[in-house]
Amino acid sequence: MKCCRFVVVALMSLLITLASVEAAGECGRMPINQAAASLSPCLPATKNPRGKVPPVCCAKVGALIRTNPRCLCAVMLSPLAKKAGINPGIAIGVPKRCNIRNRPAGKRCGRYIVP
Repeated sequence: MKCCRFVVVALMSLLITLASVEAAGECGRMPINQAAASLSPCLPATKNPRGKVPPVCCAKVGALIRTNPRCLCAVMLSPLAKKAGINPGIAIGVPKRCNIRNRPAGKRCGRYIVP
């Protein structure tokens, strides 16, 4: 009986550990697709380096940089972004085009460096 209890406790511990590891991705507990969807107002600005960045996009990007800057990079390099036609070389400049002061300037995002 003690052996069964030990096995049950061990399995429960393993499941809890796996669930917490899975939940702690680049975007924390928010799935990357949800984070990407929240940045949909930025889509036109990620395709044209001279295009105007909508204020709602700047607000979303600024909020994401404040809460989880690594998530922004993960979204830009995600398969979903590629499928949406986002150019990471242009998208990496959106925080600067929004005049976000606390952007992670000089940090790497894949092969790109945040301006």
